[in-house]
Amino acid sequence: MFDQFLSKASELLAKGEPFAVAVVVRYLPPISGKPGDKAIIFADGTVWGWIGGGCSQPVVIKEAMKALQDGQPRLVRISPTSSTEEGIVDYNMTCHSGGTLDVYIEPVLAKPHILILGRSPVGQTLARLGKAISYTVSVAAPRADRESYPDADSVQADLNLTGLKIGPRTFIVVSTQGECDEEALEQALRTDASYVAFVASKVKAAKALQHLGERAIGAERLNQVRAPAGMSIPNGSPEEIAVSILAEIVQLNRSWAVGHKEAPALSAEKQEVKDPICGMTLSVDAAKCKSEFDGKSFYFCCAGCKQTFDRQPDKYVLAA
Repeated sequence: MFDQFLSKASELLAKGEPFAVAVVVRYLPPISGKPGDKAIIFADGTVWGWIGGGCSQPVVIKEAMKALQDGQPRLVRISPTSSTEEGIVDYNMTCHSGGTLDVYIEPVLAKPHILILGRSPVGQTLARLGKAISYTVSVAAPRADRESYPDADSVQADLNLTGLKIGPRTFIVVSTQGECDEEALEQALRTDASYVAFVASKVKAAKALQHLGERAIGAERLNQVRAPAGMSIPNGSPEEIAVSILAEIVQLNRSWAVGHKEAPALSAEKQEVKDPICGMTLSVDAAKCKSEFDGKSFYFCCAGCKQTFDRQPDKYVLAA
């Protein structure tokens, strides 16, 4: 099982997909999970592996989703008694199995991706520095070659970005130095990347952006361009400019990782409900069982809770 776990994690890392690892580190019987049990929680909330039964799994999924959002690990305790121990996320459960389960959850986020458009000393230095801190680095520019960018993960000799994986967390740096400036900047702005920086003076950048405004690039998108690129360094050398750009990227990546960006609204299936028997909070789509009573829907973490409710629904509806 452990070798399969490592293979699955390696596969996700190779694809650049975020996931969370959950490992049972302590238990008090009776409970189904045991130390060493582990699972991978995907970004969509699905689970590969085993970390215990019906009551524990929704909790682990919920906390794994939070870990993927804020980038922080956590130690979760699922127990019939409340804990006030510092550093533990406590869930008080009264499920039929009883027992206590401590689960360590570690997020594994996709590496930040720097995409450099253009051939320039700034871009070459940025590629080296980006790989030095284990970022993914791609280069796209007419006549770009591997010799100029030996450290980059990928190098292509044109500005066609359709084959590259670009998302909101991709950092695009346009460093063309007069070679296809407007074309490279337009390609960058037509992606979903949240960060687009242009290595150019304010005057040159203003002219390029004015040209792109005439090519139906919206003003809101144009205003997102960071120019001059990087942190302010008057008369900086190409190497110093590259350092300043990377420093800005690191700063932004860290701020995004700790949840400074607003979380998306929950869909109806992801809305949280409370199991009226054990008191566990779970999303509608994570509920194992469901009962209808008096025109209302009630959701449960496991069959045991549903059976208890169905025997005396009036009692538990009042409690809920």
